Amino acid sequence: MDRSATPTDEPPRRAYHHGDLRAALREAAERVLVERGAAEVSLREVARAVGVSHAAPYRHYASREALLADIAAGGFDRLRAVFAALPAPADPAAGFVAMARAYVAFALAHPAVYRLMLGPEVRKADHPVLAEAGHRVLDTLRRALVALGVPAPATDEAMAAWGFAHGLAQLLVDGRLETDPAVDVALDIDRLVERSARIYVTGLGAR
Repeated sequence: MDRSATPTDEPPRRAYHHGDLRAALREAAERVLVERGAAEVSLREVARAVGVSHAAPYRHYASREALLADIAAGGFDRLRAVFAALPAPADPAAGFVAMARAYVAFALAHPAVYRLMLGPEVRKADHPVLAEAGHRVLDTLRRALVALGVPAPATDEAMAAWGFAHGLAQLLVDGRLETDPAVDVALDIDRLVERSARIYVTGLGAR
């Protein structure tokens, strides 16, 4: 996998103009997230970065956590857009493998946002916008599994697939595999993801 050709975490810089404050705040907050981590994101900080009063962000976000939830929800929507942009697969199994590759590539390209999407900083139960964005990704996985022959709604299978992909992505994002002496440091990520996805597909046939 050519990680150099994949978009990076940092959102594009753009000038704030009236009527676009919410987007400007979100972009400024994501920049802080990428550069310094979720703990450093604050409404006061992003207001200063955008050039508005400290009270202005509260017109759009009731709290710091609401702002982080919006960033995380946007991450899920971007991931779903990546899935939607994949070429039509030759067969459902190839389509599932392509989704697994795309998932891991997204995590590696956007590690800070990825950690926020699935980490403990924001509770989905408290932020419907985030829960709904996650459910839309789950629905995409369910449809892919139904195409593989799994009986609808395939919720359990989709959760298991997400768990396998997340575990692999998290190990790669955190550099854990490269610290294992049993794993080649020149790890071929594409090969690993494809093999893992095909093992999962094979396991579906053995149910």
